[in-house]
Amino acid sequence: MDFSVILSDALRSGIGPIAAVYALAAMGLNLHFGYTGLLNFGQVGFMLVGGYGLAITVSTYDGPMWLGVLAGVACAIVLALLLGLPTLRLRADYLAITTIAAGETLRLFYRSSWAEPVTGGVFGLQRFAKDFYDLSPIERGTYGVWLVRFSSRDLWVMIVGWSLVVVAAVLLALLIHSPWGRVIRSVREDEVAARSLGKNVYAYKMQSLVLGGVIGAVAGMLQAIQVQSVNPDNFDPGVTFFLYTLLVLGGAGRILGPVVGSILFWFVLSFLDSALRQAIDAEYISPDLISTSEVGAVRFALVGVALILLVAFRPQGILGSRKEMLLSDR
Repeated sequence: MDFSVILSDALRSGIGPIAAVYALAAMGLNLHFGYTGLLNFGQVGFMLVGGYGLAITVSTYDGPMWLGVLAGVACAIVLALLLGLPTLRLRADYLAITTIAAGETLRLFYRSSWAEPVTGGVFGLQRFAKDFYDLSPIERGTYGVWLVRFSSRDLWVMIVGWSLVVVAAVLLALLIHSPWGRVIRSVREDEVAARSLGKNVYAYKMQSLVLGGVIGAVAGMLQAIQVQSVNPDNFDPGVTFFLYTLLVLGGAGRILGPVVGSILFWFVLSFLDSALRQAIDAEYISPDLISTSEVGAVRFALVGVALILLVAFRPQGILGSRKEMLLSDR
C-alpha cells in the first residue's frame, strides 16, 4: 500500500473545494440549529435553489453571472419565507417535517419533465460558470506543496470558497456577539422566557432562517460552479444529514465548528476510501469480503460508527461546550 497516495488523497479532500462548500452550508445550518434551535432538515433545499438560481439565469436565459447570484439569493429568501411563515409559530418538529419534505419536493420538481425546458430535467444544466473562471488570475497548470496538488481551476474555486467561509465566519461572529445574537441564543434556550421579556420570537426565528438559508444558497452556487453542473439528484436529503454529521463532529453552536467538522469529515472519508481500495488491490482484504464496488458503502458505515461513538462519549463535538450544547438536552 502506498501511504503517500492515501494521505495525499485525504489532504486534497480535506482542504479542497468540496470541503469549503460543505463548511459554508453547515455554517448556515449552524445558525439554524446550533444558535437558534431550529430543526432544519432541508438545508439541501436552499443549496438547490441557490445553485439552480445561478444556473438557470446564466444557462437558460443567457443572463450575466452577477444576476444569477442575486437570483439564487432571492430564491433562498423566498424559500425561507414559504417554510417559515406557516411553521415557526408551531413546535420545532413541524419545521423539521416541513423542511425535509420541501427539500425532496423541490428535487422532484426540478427533475420533472414539466420543468425540463427551464431546469434541464433529469439531465440538469451544464457549463455556465465561464465568467467565474475568466476572473481567475492563476495561470493554467498544477500547483501545490509536497503531496497536495490542485489544478488551477480547483485552486481558484478553493481560494474563493475558503474566502467566503472566512467572510461568513466573521459575519456570524459579529452577529452572534451582538444583541441580536444574544436574543436568538435565548430563543434556543427558553423561547417562553424570551417572549416574556418582550422579544418577538417569531421575527427572530424568521431572520435566522432567512440568513442561514442564504448562506446555504451561496454554498449551492459554489458547488454548481466547481462541478460546472447542476443536477437535481446531487441535492438529495442525504446531503443535509452529511451537514449534520460534520456539524456534530466539529461542535454545534461554535463559529468554527462546521469548518473543523468539514475538514475532518472529508479527510477521514477520503482516507478510508483510498486505504480500503489499496488494501483490496494489495489483497490485504479479500475481494470476497469487500469488493471495490462496496467500498463507498463501507466507508460511510465506518464513519457512522465513529459518529455514534462521538455522540456517546463527546456529544458536544470537538470544539463545543458540553455544558451549553449537550445534544441530549436539545
